[in-house]
Amino acid sequence: MIYEIKNRYSKKMVVVVDGGADNLGLAFVMHGLGGSKEQPHIQAISDILVSNGYTSVRFDATNSLGESDGNFEDATATNYFEDLQDVIAWAAVQSWFKEPFTLVGHSLGGLCVGLYAELNPSRVKALAPLSTVVSGRLSMSCHTRDELANWQATGYREEQSVSKPGVSKRLKWSHMIDRQKYDLLEKVENLTMPVLMIVGDQDDVTPARHQRILFDRLPKKKELHIIKGMSHTPRDADHLTDISAIFNTWLTNL
Repeated sequence: MIYEIKNRYSKKMVVVVDGGADNLGLAFVMHGLGGSKEQPHIQAISDILVSNGYTSVRFDATNSLGESDGNFEDATATNYFEDLQDVIAWAAVQSWFKEPFTLVGHSLGGLCVGLYAELNPSRVKALAPLSTVVSGRLSMSCHTRDELANWQATGYREEQSVSKPGVSKRLKWSHMIDRQKYDLLEKVENLTMPVLMIVGDQDDVTPARHQRILFDRLPKKKELHIIKGMSHTPRDADHLTDISAIFNTWLTNL
């Protein structure tokens, strides 16, 4: 089912709910910066959740490249995190809502679901931050000094979208300033639920070395899988198959 809802700022958000109301559990799946609910890895994860008896909720954050309102250049970690909170609040009054629920997020979406779990650990059954942003500080370290200086001086960073060829992604410097407010390591002790982490060994945006910093600090049941040859955003069919297989085993053992 496809729904159009409003976030706290009355901006349209498009939400897709897959699976039946009598399912075993509920999971929210969140894309990363400039992503969408239709990206192959988001769809693959949703499919494997449904096949394991979950109701899957995936949505386009505002200020992304999906169907929700807003402009990508205005995207911030704050607005993505608020959108996640608003989708969960909307879901909480639906007939199919179940708690505790599972949270899955890729990249900036991983940061958002991690932050939510740290603030609401009793509501979260399990957590899967994939190729996650760990902190604003670590994100900053993945850019050269010249890249950061140019971004700050011009006020924008611009690159071409791979998911949507022909679309130019222009992002304000204020995004990086906002990102510095967030750090999953600050309240990592609250992540007491089972945690699944996946990253590619060719990821230069949220590299494996950053994932290990978070993984080593997680207090309880945890897994880290590093997929050979995979970059930050998985698109290769073999990598998507690997992710689905890892998720299937993890969900079975929860």
